[in-house]
Amino acid sequence: MVLIYSCSTQKNNAANRRLQNLSARYNYIYNSNVLLTTYQENLAQTYKDNYEQTLAVYIAPPSVDYLSEATSSGDSKELTDISLKAQTIVSEKNFSNYIDEAYILLGKTNFYKGNYYNAAEYFDYVERAYKKNKSVYLNALNWKARTYMQLQNDKMSLRLLDSVLVTLDSVKKGKAEPLATLAQMSINQHDYKKAINYLEKAIKASGDGKSRTRWSYILGQLFEYDKNYEASLKNYTKVEHSNAPFEMYFNARLSKIRVNDLINQQTSDRKAQLLKLIKDDKNLDYTDQIYYEVAEDYYDDRDYKKAEAFYKLSVKESTINQNQKGISYLKLADLYFSALNDYVNAKLYYDSAINTLPKNYRNYEQLLKKAQNLEYLSDRYKIINTQDTLQFIAKLSVTDRENKIAQQFEPKVQPIAVEDKNNIQKGASNTALNSNRGNTFYFSSLTAISRGYTDFKKRWGNRIWGNNWRQSVKSSSQITQQSQANATINGDLNISANPKKDVITQIQAYTALLPLTNDQLNKSNQQIISAYLEIGGFYQQVLEDQKESAKVYEILLNRFPKNNHLETIYYSLYLAYKGIDQNKSDAYKNLILTKYPSSSYAKIILDPSYTTKQNALYLTINKLYNDVFSLYEKKEYVSVITSVNDANQRFPGNSLQIQYDYLKAISIGRTQNLDSLLFAFQKITTKYPNDSLITPLIKDHLTYINGNLQVFKSRKIALIDFDETEPKFVAQKSSVVRATN
Repeated sequence: MVLIYSCSTQKNNAANRRLQNLSARYNYIYNSNVLLTTYQENLAQTYKDNYEQTLAVYIAPPSVDYLSEATSSGDSKELTDISLKAQTIVSEKNFSNYIDEAYILLGKTNFYKGNYYNAAEYFDYVERAYKKNKSVYLNALNWKARTYMQLQNDKMSLRLLDSVLVTLDSVKKGKAEPLATLAQMSINQHDYKKAINYLEKAIKASGDGKSRTRWSYILGQLFEYDKNYEASLKNYTKVEHSNAPFEMYFNARLSKIRVNDLINQQTSDRKAQLLKLIKDDKNLDYTDQIYYEVAEDYYDDRDYKKAEAFYKLSVKESTINQNQKGISYLKLADLYFSALNDYVNAKLYYDSAINTLPKNYRNYEQLLKKAQNLEYLSDRYKIINTQDTLQFIAKLSVTDRENKIAQQFEPKVQPIAVEDKNNIQKGASNTALNSNRGNTFYFSSLTAISRGYTDFKKRWGNRIWGNNWRQSVKSSSQITQQSQANATINGDLNISANPKKDVITQIQAYTALLPLTNDQLNKSNQQIISAYLEIGGFYQQVLEDQKESAKVYEILLNRFPKNNHLETIYYSLYLAYKGIDQNKSDAYKNLILTKYPSSSYAKIILDPSYTTKQNALYLTINKLYNDVFSLYEKKEYVSVITSVNDANQRFPGNSLQIQYDYLKAISIGRTQNLDSLLFAFQKITTKYPNDSLITPLIKDHLTYINGNLQVFKSRKIALIDFDETEPKFVAQKSSVVRATN
């Protein structure tokens, strides 16, 4: 962007300045402001508010992602005309008093076009050039802050808003919009108390009725979040009695019903009140929202079947509001996943939610990841449900247990009895009779079916039904897929010559899974604990959903308060509650420091750089190991022994200690006799009896040595490079591995 400068051909005298001021004010500034107001009103009419989220304090074009080069284009005839008029003032009316307003207008037009970097330059010029004029300076700061907020540059926005706060006390007028910007930033940071303070001041300072109504609705939302329900109800009532747009009025009524119930701590009348709204023809376009609110009530009451029914009604009635349809899809997905354990339907509804909701919907990326990784979560919830069921059945008396298991394996569909010949003929006669009674349904007519079958054979020949049936010659992959599909179908139908025998086998297999002893019960509990840990970790680390993660870990603690992963759970909860509930975060931090003071988690809490230091140490140890391994490959065995001794002295008990010791033992075998090698092996197996990699490998070596003991004893060097005729040392080359980063 290039700021506009020009050399004036007009004289700088009082008469000319008066003429330029008059022309600039009425021909350009006034008309530009009228055009800008028209554009803003049109933008407000087309802007779609999402009442499931906090409303935007002011209406702006979409924000820009730093990683995306594309910007939104809000260009229009009004904005183009405003730009031309502002440029004319700068170039031809440069002795007037309206240069600052011209640059502000140029900044605003670029802002609404989505050209945020250009807009920032214009506002920046006014900020620097008119610093002494506090009113102009404040206006430029405010719009510059909004511009950087659109660019998602919070650091710069906060710096500018600090200057806005300082400057506010220096002006008497024009405070409402800067206060609104401060409120929006506070909402973005979830600091609702600050946002409430700024909005209340903005309402007092504003002369615009539409803005005051909008801000009152947002105050209702913020007070509701803050659980100040009386204040919330007061603001929703203000909106209801104002000249608000119908959609805002309707949502204010819905919110009033919800908040009233929270105040009175009863929900019995709420569903009736909500359903009563449907009878009003004015609410016809909002039926989907009403059904959604009713579903939410049933969900809170844990009446999941009715919740499911009303969520589906909401989806069905969402013919205009795609956002509401997407939210209802999402709620159905969560319902199937968390409450009904129906993971197939959950997957379908998550997919529908993703395809319906806008990409700027809150936590959209988390939702996308959850849908893509649903199988990971569902597998673990299935483990929990299976083990819970097995434990429940195991606690029953023997008789009740047998009855319960038998019920689970009762056939859901009665097998079709083979009819006798007379019945078949009778059925065929009835079918033929029915076919001559004028039934127009195609498959009720045997003649039509026969004709269709003949026509099909003429065109396609004899084809086996299946995917890609039109192809007479199929690829091997298609044949394989069809075979697998047929196998799956047969498996699902559970076709068997002796179904009774199959049921008995299934019952026996299921009974064998029951945790009837303490040892079996402990193993079952460990499966549940591990599943919860993996779910909690997935929410925390992959989906970055700290609230859901905390919920899972809390369930785990409530169910198994004395499990063997407490320090991990406490640390995970300490992290999850950070920024959400600091008191809980501190409580779990203190539990770690008091109960597990020597753990890695305690060290990380006390020294935030501990992890960095450990990573650096690991890299050093890893590099040193690879250096030692290179010496081994070069057959410099004495140097290997010396280097391992040095590493063990410098880094005692390091993470690669056993691998170092193994390299040393093999190098001893390459330079010394059998007794020295056996002694080195014995030291490792004694020191690391539970190791699952090196210790079993050494035991294999010892087995081989004992099988060829006389050969090894006869050598001066235990391990040598053999020729093909002599016995070799098992896995000699492949058993030594290089460390990887």
